[in-house]
Parts: sequence; structure tokens; C-alpha cells
Amino acid sequence: MFDSRMRAVVALFVAAVSILLAQPAPQGHASADGKLPMDPRIVAALQQISRQRIQANIEKLVSFQTRSTLSAQDPASIAAGRGIGAAREWIKSEFERYARDCGGCLEVKTDSFTEAPADRIPKPTEITNVYAALKGTDSESAKRIVLVTGHYDSRNSDNFNGIDAAPGANDDGSGTAVSLECARVLSQLKFPATIIFLTVAGEEQGLYGSQHFAQMAKSAEWNIEAVLNNDIVGGDRNPQQDPNVVRVFSEGVPAAATDADLRQIRSLGGESDSPSREVARYISEVSRTYDTGVKPMLLFRLDRYLRGGDHYSFNQRGYAAVRFTEYREDYNHQHQNVRSANGIEYGDLPKFVNYDYIAAVARLNAATLASLASASAPPGKVRLPTKELGNDSTLTWESPPGGRANSYEVLWRATTSPEWEHVEAEGNVLRATVPRSKDNVIFAVRAVDQEGDRSLPVVPLPER
Repeated sequence: MFDSRMRAVVALFVAAVSILLAQPAPQGHASADGKLPMDPRIVAALQQISRQRIQANIEKLVSFQTRSTLSAQDPASIAAGRGIGAAREWIKSEFERYARDCGGCLEVKTDSFTEAPADRIPKPTEITNVYAALKGTDSESAKRIVLVTGHYDSRNSDNFNGIDAAPGANDDGSGTAVSLECARVLSQLKFPATIIFLTVAGEEQGLYGSQHFAQMAKSAEWNIEAVLNNDIVGGDRNPQQDPNVVRVFSEGVPAAATDADLRQIRSLGGESDSPSREVARYISEVSRTYDTGVKPMLLFRLDRYLRGGDHYSFNQRGYAAVRFTEYREDYNHQHQNVRSANGIEYGDLPKFVNYDYIAAVARLNAATLASLASASAPPGKVRLPTKELGNDSTLTWESPPGGRANSYEVLWRATTSPEWEHVEAEGNVLRATVPRSKDNVIFAVRAVDQEGDRSLPVVPLPER
């Protein structure tokens, strides 16, 4: 009798829990794990990221002995497989091979220019960026661009030494390998928006390659929504390394901000809501949705102390750009001649990098690129009317071009919180009122398409 009653009670409890779990999450709160709907295509693509191919690519880059921007580029050196010219031609051939494998879906290009003598460039020097563009399938959405980059030049202890070994396995063979592997895998898919897979040179001399490319994009009025710069993502095999974490650096106050922008940022408390910060938060959300093998550690600063990277070239021209870098760097393995002294090994050699880690970083990059390229453009002219005092907040926006958005979400977080904490679905409307005071939280609006892909969020401007 007792057993039968207990079985009945348990059955009722299980039924009740099942009903509760089947109910939709209440509006106004993100799901408990912060995950978004997974795209099966992206899941399958991430499984194609290959540790072995990444290792082979880095070993090939190291085989050129030096990739110093000041190293040889003449035909004989290229034929002999030595110097930055040979590296450039090999990278280009890899992109072209990927293009053949996808039936010509990639447009492979070079961006070459001659840099005048400067502090780290003793004579006029040709610098060449190599890139492949996977053009979007939708005529309007294809104008939107998401970009991944790494620099393929290297250096040793002497910046002006373009002859001796500068293997550059981690700095930045690892970032170059991420761009190549993302191109190989994502070129097998089609996306509404355009993805550019970029490798730049001249970074070690002063970001010259990325500056030229970013200025070219700006002059041509390219609509670059996000730049993912991978620089030193090799997961150096030192005892203090955390192989489960990759740092993501993002600027706060935009480098391209005008005086009027600065006044507005100061008055609204918008120091942590630059477009680059929204890209960083998007990466974090992607990492909770897809199992990439590494988690982003959001660093709300432009870069490390005393260091810089190619994302800043894009920041300076008004583009949202972030930097991926391993959790703990070993400076004995950066910008050093290959040698041993006092029991310490110096030099940026392949044996010090963790190829499984690089593959995980590549998966996080690929998932972010694919998610952004699949999504609608962000909503336009997002505004927060402030004509009247009140404890409710109304937001308005315009539908983005392309016609892909079919609903919208309002996000908010405490002013002290690093990431978005709450989300409320608003349907296919261009105006929403939320029972939250605009004085207490930070709002944003993002677009959602029919497949559930989310755009980058846009923080509203006040409208009086």
C-alpha cells in the first residue's frame, strides 16, 4: 500500500516538473545558460576544424626560416622557399586551393604597397596583404562584411635582421593559421553576408599592413561590422598557461570618437558600450552556444601593456575590432633569436605551441564569423526618447536593410555588469516600452531573423 502511494506521488511530481519544463521561459530574462539556438550547419563546420591542418600550416610557415617584412622577396628567394616573399606566395596558393575546392566561391586578392623609410623600416619596402573574400549570397546583405585576420610576418631579437631565423610559430603563425583554417572550412558554406579571411604583413614594423588595408576599406566605404584579430593564439606550453581560456581585448572609448562623441559618451556613461565591446560580448554569447573548446576572457582594454596589434588599425578608422591572445604569454618565445642560455630556450618555435588550443580558438572564430554572417544587419537609428521623466523606458528603431529581420529583442543589464543579463522578445515591431528605468540600466536592441540568428546589439542614443 505504502509503495503504491509513493509511486503515485512520484508520478504526479514527475508530471508536474515535465509541465513546468515545457513552459516557455518568462519574458524579460535570458535563459539560464545564456545560450542561443544552435545552427546545425555551424555545428558541423566546427567539427571540420583540423588540428593536423593547423599544425601543417604553421610548420610550413616556419619552414621559410624568416618572414621578416625586411627579408627577401626576389624571385630566386621565393623559388628557394625562403623569406616573406615565399610565405606570401604560399599563403596565396592556399587560398586559391580552397577556392578551387569550393568551386570558385572565394575571390583571392593581394593588397600591395611600398612603405617609405621609417623608424623600423630602413629603406622603401614592399608590403603585401593577402586575403580571400567569401561573398554573401544576398545582394543587400553581401554589403555587410565580417573579417578575421592574423599577421604572417615574424621577427627575431633584431627588428632589422631579415636574414637569420625568425620562425614565428606563435607570433603570428598561429593567427595566420586561424585565418587559413576558417577560410578552408567556412568556404564550404554559404552565408547572406560577406566574410573576408585576411593575412597582413608589416605588423612588427608598426602595423603597416593592417593600416593600409583598413584605410583601403574606409576609402571604399566598406561596411565592416566586426574584425577578429588573432595574434599570439598558440597557447604557449608553459606551466602557468590556461589552455581553456583565450583573452579577447576590446577598446572602450572608440579611437575614432569625435569631441561630440566623447561628450555624449561621458554624459551617458557609455564608456563600455563601444561597437568593439558589443563584438566582444557577442563572442562570449557564441561561446556559450557552441562547444569550441575554449572560453573567451573579456578584457575591457585595447591591448596588453606596452603592446599593440592590427585590430587597432581598424579601430582608428571607426571599425569594431577585437584581439584574441592566449591567456599567458612566454616572452622568451617572442621576438627572440633561437638559442639556449642558462638552461632557458629562446625563440618562437613550433614545439612551444599547442595545436589543440589553436584549433579551439579557430572554432571560436569560425562560430562567431558564421553567426554574424548568417544574421540580419543590426537595427538602425535605435533611440531612447527622453522628452519626459518616467520609470518606464521606450525604445524605437528602424528595420535594417536586407529584409531579413522579422522580430527584435530588447536587452538590458546593470550599469556595473560586463555582459547583457536580460532579454525580452518584442516581435515584429519598431517600438517597445519596458518597465525598467533608463536611469538604472543600459539598453540595447538587436534584430532576429526567421532562423533565430541574432544581429549585433545596438545601444540607443537619447532622443529629445
